[in-house]
Amino acid sequence: MRAPTLDLGLLRTLVAVADTGSVTAAARRLAYTQSTVSMQLQRLERALGVALHERQGRRLRFTAEGDRLLGHARRLLALNDEALADMRARRVTGELNLGIPEDYASLLTSVFSWFHQLYPEVRLQVTCGTSVHLMERVRADELDLALVTRQRHSPGGEMIRREPLAWAVGLQHQPALSDPLPLGLYSPGADLFREVAEQALAAAGRDWRVAYMSQSMVGLGPVVQAGLAIVVVTRSMLTPQLRALDESSGLPPLPAVELALHRAARRPTEPARRLAELIREQLSPVANAD
Repeated sequence: MRAPTLDLGLLRTLVAVADTGSVTAAARRLAYTQSTVSMQLQRLERALGVALHERQGRRLRFTAEGDRLLGHARRLLALNDEALADMRARRVTGELNLGIPEDYASLLTSVFSWFHQLYPEVRLQVTCGTSVHLMERVRADELDLALVTRQRHSPGGEMIRREPLAWAVGLQHQPALSDPLPLGLYSPGADLFREVAEQALAAAGRDWRVAYMSQSMVGLGPVVQAGLAIVVVTRSMLTPQLRALDESSGLPPLPAVELALHRAARRPTEPARRLAELIREQLSPVANAD
């Protein structure tokens, strides 16, 4: 009879929930959906036959069994990470230039942490910009890699994952959803989001106006939170200060966009190959499967 084993992926989710204090924050850290985090906790409970957490209103609290398992989980994950680092620690050195839109940078938090732990001698430089501009820099051999929104007029790259789009407003304040809709949009040519929003509204016969423009959510966030505009975001870009609108809002549905990894035409360096592997492992649909 095969001895049962604990799933380290489920334990990593448990630790993320404990460290961040909520399913929502853990989902952002792991680049999962909230439903994936909840289902993984349920899978862990079914495997062990005990309740690990309970709800107190909107808050999540670990049971005594959950707290006990958390201690084991941290030790097991630390040992796993130590073993991986030891086995993969063939010396990798050099410089590596990565491009990524500012709004996607949070998706790579765990990737950056892992990469630095595994390859501390690699000098990683991260450049933020629009997807279109970053792809141009990859083609010009100015960047080794770029993780960007795949463009309709320039598909290319390796598709890493699909990100559903959503209309979002401030958590506490939102504008009236009557025409003309006040939109917070990315600057013309900055990204696919603006094009998608305009086409969806035109197809639905809705009128709109540009309330604010920026090249990233850093600029759009404050005005959306203040209730002065509606914005289009990926689900992973939602923050605790934003709220996604559902079908009852009357706004047209939005498609998903694809995140693609573009590489320079020259032969990839060893650091570039290793970083591409980590990005694929952490963000691919297989990595985010329930």
